[in-house]
Amino acid sequence: MLDHKSDGPPGYDDSDVEDALFHDAPAEETPPESASSGGSGGALGRFRAGVRAMPGGEGYGKPVWRRVLVFLVKWSAILAAAFLVLSSLAVFVVGWTGPPPTFNMAQKAMSGVEVRKTWVPLKDISGNLVRAVISSEDTRFCEHHGFDFEEIQNAMDEAQAGGRVRGASTISQQTAKNVFLFNGGGWVRKGFETWFTFLIEKMWSKARIMEIYLNVAEWGDGYYGAEAAAQARFKVSAKDLSSRQAALLAAVLPSPNRWKVTGNYAQQRAGKIQTVMGVVRRDALDRCAIGR
Repeated sequence: MLDHKSDGPPGYDDSDVEDALFHDAPAEETPPESASSGGSGGALGRFRAGVRAMPGGEGYGKPVWRRVLVFLVKWSAILAAAFLVLSSLAVFVVGWTGPPPTFNMAQKAMSGVEVRKTWVPLKDISGNLVRAVISSEDTRFCEHHGFDFEEIQNAMDEAQAGGRVRGASTISQQTAKNVFLFNGGGWVRKGFETWFTFLIEKMWSKARIMEIYLNVAEWGDGYYGAEAAAQARFKVSAKDLSSRQAALLAAVLPSPNRWKVTGNYAQQRAGKIQTVMGVVRRDALDRCAIGR
């Protein structure tokens, strides 16, 4: 047979043609994108994607701001849940056993004033004092659920009309503040006060709220509670307070360290309180705190 010879140029091999016809050529390797290239790479790309975690670490590939946000939300939720549980437990325990010394008492003691208090049950406190504090502080005590929205609106209207700015706290709110919180604190304290007021209205009876209120209220000069105040101011027990004496004690409650039961202001205000006390008794506005 005749040898078949290629007419191709020197160095040409037929096997090269065969490989080209019957075998796939290897795909071209794409060169790695340079860190300094445009588009989404480089510093601009890292800025758009957010600063990322180190390779292999937890949360790799997630922006730091997102991980910080998740951390804050998670722990905020945990702390909020813990506060709700612990505050509810505290209100339940205090309602069952009675309050310990309050923050206000501790502040007074640290200022060098001797704190004097004697706990007495509500049945050993004169009904005159119950009616007096309802008359002076919260005439709708037996009707509302912790917040007197009508009185709040009245206070706002007076302030907008140029009158004096006055509070509209109920006896329930004052009890929540006196037992669980402290004076001052602005709106932050008011927020906590609102929560504790809601809790005590849900967990305590009105009579229990009144009993605790009259045992932790400050009456000036380090005297806390109705019994200590009655003994110090009038030399009688809380259960023996007359209508006038009870009205005088109630008259100084808004500012017991500034006003005295023997002062002109208290004397004048006590007369008005006694007038309202008659209405409270007539209309049974004290029925939730005094059994009838």
